[in-house]
Amino acid sequence: MKRKSYPLQFEPILKERIWGGEKLKTILNKPIVSKITGESWELSTVEGDVSIVANGELKGKSLMELIDEMPNEILGTEVYKRFGKQFPLLFKYLDAREDLSIQVHPNDKLAKERHNSFGKTEMWYVTQADPDARIIVGFKKDSSKEEYLQHLNDKSLVSILDTVKAKPGDVFFLETGTVHAIGAGLVVAEIQQTSDITYRLYDFDRKDAQGNTRELHVDLALDAINYNKVDTQKKYETKTNTSNVVVDCPYFTTNFIPLENKVSVSKPGESFTVYMCIEGAFEIEFDGFKKAYQKGDTVLIPAEINAFVLNGKASILEIYIS
Repeated sequence: MKRKSYPLQFEPILKERIWGGEKLKTILNKPIVSKITGESWELSTVEGDVSIVANGELKGKSLMELIDEMPNEILGTEVYKRFGKQFPLLFKYLDAREDLSIQVHPNDKLAKERHNSFGKTEMWYVTQADPDARIIVGFKKDSSKEEYLQHLNDKSLVSILDTVKAKPGDVFFLETGTVHAIGAGLVVAEIQQTSDITYRLYDFDRKDAQGNTRELHVDLALDAINYNKVDTQKKYETKTNTSNVVVDCPYFTTNFIPLENKVSVSKPGESFTVYMCIEGAFEIEFDGFKKAYQKGDTVLIPAEINAFVLNGKASILEIYIS
């Protein structure tokens, strides 16, 4: 049977943020025009921010259109069975010129009840880090709602939160309920459930260009927070030309591939695969198709493409649903 699809790239959806900068252009080659660009949404079906194909004969079509027309071919048989015509993941790059707000995301149950949305389990891969850049991940030790509220009201919340120095290659896995914040001086690749639900706890009393502070969601967050200390940093192997498992959770699997030359890949057609090029450059080859990708590129391999070759010298994140 003739394949209907091919490896797909999408137009980046660029987002200005009060904490954003210009590294998405200087480091990841994104076409930003603002000095406060904080996010590049690489692959999204969030309402109002649906990705549009940037290459080939399907150029101009939205990801939602493709899924609607050929769900098994794009999503994969098991993903379609589990999620229907929903694309269950959201892929981003973030540039934190300043600290992000301290925030938390609800689990699937709360998100469904309150927002008719997925929860937001996510992971970060640090692609660039300034000296002494840090990440806030959970509490230093087991806490409680009462202790948390006391420190929040005293504006001393940071004192009870765990702060970790971050360097390129570090991975942080954040289950729902983990209080967190990306610190200034970091560029990260973010892989998450398809959700735009964020409860902002504290924003360092920042004001925007109009002198306004951003909305906080203190009450909503109380039942969403995990007050126990959690282990978020992931260690992983870096064997060349191998898919080294970094995160394997119910929502996604992420592998790290240090590509040195050619690698043949076979997939069973149960899930789509996404590649994010973190360093270097590589090509994808299959059935007469050949295309080069560089640092900062994200490519979706539809599930119906079950045999292809990666060729080049690059550091790649490989993501799918298992």
